[in-house]
Amino acid sequence: MRVPLGVIGIIYESRPNVTVDAASLCLKSGNACILRGGSEAIESNKTIATCITTGVVAAGLPEAVVHLVNTTDRAAVGELLKLDAYVDVIVPRGGKGLIERVSRESTIPVIKHLDGICHVYIDDDADPDMAVAIAVNSKTEKYAVCNAMETLLVAERIAKTVLPTLAQRYGQAGVELRGCERTLALVPEAVPANEEDWGTEYLGPILAVRVVESLDEAIDHINTYGSHNTDTIVSSNYARTRRFVTEVDSASVLVNASTQFADGFEYGLGAEIGISTGKLHVRGPVGLEGLTSQKYVVFGNGEIRHR
Repeated sequence: MRVPLGVIGIIYESRPNVTVDAASLCLKSGNACILRGGSEAIESNKTIATCITTGVVAAGLPEAVVHLVNTTDRAAVGELLKLDAYVDVIVPRGGKGLIERVSRESTIPVIKHLDGICHVYIDDDADPDMAVAIAVNSKTEKYAVCNAMETLLVAERIAKTVLPTLAQRYGQAGVELRGCERTLALVPEAVPANEEDWGTEYLGPILAVRVVESLDEAIDHINTYGSHNTDTIVSSNYARTRRFVTEVDSASVLVNASTQFADGFEYGLGAEIGISTGKLHVRGPVGLEGLTSQKYVVFGNGEIRHR
């Protein structure tokens, strides 16, 4: 049977909607939660938490099942991260600095992801129009989200067909392209890319572009530089898409669809408490089931075991 994890600490920044999202998910999955928001929205968080507490009490639940830390003192985060005797898991929601600090200091298991270095690989058997549409949407639908594409990989045999069109579309959207030598030969307006670009989460209108010789090179690039968040292949070749799905080591792997679909709501989970790029307990968007574990229940009638 599914069982709650227990007490979940959520440490987040800026967006006050996390207060109600996190509290609702924790309550629905049977968990208690400790919420620590950022200073930017402390008053909104307090007001929302008051409403939640009113509803919790009216429903006959203990008031303490949802607790908001009212101070914005950074020391409070450090204290929370040491409460392993009382808190079962920590979920950080925010920038890389916050998540790195939580991962470094916590004595409690952490559900987290650090970066969203996501890729789209356009295979040489891709439909050109589909490839262009997916590559544009994966980057420009929203920039500052963890499922936005940060590196575009294009098979050498289709690069001449799709890259000039993509460069035009990205130019219209104000996206700066940083390309490898083979990219620069086809897109002269691109800026030369350096080694750092392949491992950078831009969260803005900048895109690294690399022309690769094969699927093998694309998979190797993704597993080397990616953050194991979300990666897409565009191809009509079934065997290659199956290899991509099997060999790319990411929480979400998509075939012929935008990376921006990697989202708890789009996956049918409802709201999500965050994304996990780890491999233990839960991976990918974390919804209600991700906030539970399991236990085995056996009903007997006097049976005994003999070895």
